[in-house]
Amino acid sequence: MNKASTKKFDFKNVMRESAILLVLIAIVIIFSCLSPQFFKLSNFMTILRQVSILAIVSVGMTVVLVSGGIDLSVGSIVSVVSVITSMAAVNLSLPVGLAVVIGLLVGVLMGLINGLMITLTGMPPMIGTLATQIAFRGLAFIICNGASIYDLPESFSVFGQGYVGAVPVPVIIMVVILAIFAFFLGKTYMGRYFYSVGSNPEATRLCGLNVRKIQILAYALCGLLSAIGAIIMTSRVNSGQPRSGEGYEMDVLTACVVGGVSINGGEGKIRHIVIGVLIIGILSNGLTILGISEYWQQVAKGLILAVAVGFDAVQKNRKKA
Repeated sequence: MNKASTKKFDFKNVMRESAILLVLIAIVIIFSCLSPQFFKLSNFMTILRQVSILAIVSVGMTVVLVSGGIDLSVGSIVSVVSVITSMAAVNLSLPVGLAVVIGLLVGVLMGLINGLMITLTGMPPMIGTLATQIAFRGLAFIICNGASIYDLPESFSVFGQGYVGAVPVPVIIMVVILAIFAFFLGKTYMGRYFYSVGSNPEATRLCGLNVRKIQILAYALCGLLSAIGAIIMTSRVNSGQPRSGEGYEMDVLTACVVGGVSINGGEGKIRHIVIGVLIIGILSNGLTILGISEYWQQVAKGLILAVAVGFDAVQKNRKKA
């Protein structure tokens, strides 16, 4: 009986993954038919470069989601890290490597603030990170007085504009991070602890695991990956901007949920978000090529998020039944 149930469950997961992949293929075919400019190698490389930041931050969001939380502050973390890293490199004239390390540490610190606040108070993660989203966003403007920071060192451009052969550096960083966290979540005991906490925190606690520390670690990792995304973004536009991550959390959340990461926790793989990120990236790229207004693109992303979350909720209710 147990084996049959397991096979049935696995079959449903495979069918869902196949459906998402078919959606991705359908979008590519549609845009290829509508625009001859879309189906070109150069455009696909552009898409990969554009989605690299989204994919990296989405990995962090996935870690938080599978552990039963959510982080709506990732966009604001990107903004703060962008500003602080730029000021360290330009205003303080620190070496690029040191400026990057400072940015990464700031990202981890902001993630820890989220994790500690949520676990110590017991507040809902959505409300807690919504509060820090607003606070961090204001902090980004306070730090730089609302002004963008320009004239970054030339060596800083390698993170967002550099190439290794024909492959953009951001794409290489993205692939490395995806590989590391696919292994971490899928093959290590610590990775499995995140799923355990997200599925049943009380049972995890009774097994002797420190649920609070695992949740704090999830938010810290999300802060770190948001900071990496911020550094790449800052390098790409060659400036630190307090608005750089504004609204980014919705794209990240959409990519995760569309890819099959459950917003209810305990379910989702790194390979899932790859498809979700590509769907969002290709959709944005294709609509831009067709000259569709950015406002309509926002409508499309909102509808996609609503459908994905609705589907996830229906699946959860069916399992309970």
